[in-house]
Amino acid sequence: MKMLTNVKTPTLLLALIAATALFASATTGALADTGGAAAAPAESTSSTPAKIGPSGIATWFGPGFYGKQTACGQTLTPAVVGVANRTLPCGTLVSVSYRGHSLTVPVLDRGPYGHHANWDLTAGAAESLGITETVRIATHIVGKTTNSPSLGLPPGSAGGALAGGALAG
Repeated sequence: MKMLTNVKTPTLLLALIAATALFASATTGALADTGGAAAAPAESTSSTPAKIGPSGIATWFGPGFYGKQTACGQTLTPAVVGVANRTLPCGTLVSVSYRGHSLTVPVLDRGPYGHHANWDLTAGAAESLGITETVRIATHIVGKTTNSPSLGLPPGSAGGALAGGALAG
């Protein structure tokens, strides 16, 4: 077995872990699979580190939840483009890549809660990336935007101005 002799490798790993921890928080609430009532908007109050890596398993959600509120306070419609994550704060911007397609989307819900997935894309985000099933995606946290009811709506939509919605890459 070859030993790592490059001093930069452990330093880079520690820096990556520290950067990830800055964006992490544990929050509760999500759209229930049973169609239960929507949760109140989730805000970051914990410093529990997120287990976010450069790739992860992604599922998608949409049609059964249209018209319901996300955990971050948006009303889900086919036009909403975003991602659900169990630990990242609402409004965190995540670059998502799959098979040559790239999109920057806001965290706007909690989940996923099945299939051993790390991410749950809205149907609009999944469609933009060409995703039709559970897949492995590449992810990168790129920033944060203000959480609002119009978060994830595309420009010119009836719901108002774009506030951190999808950006094609």
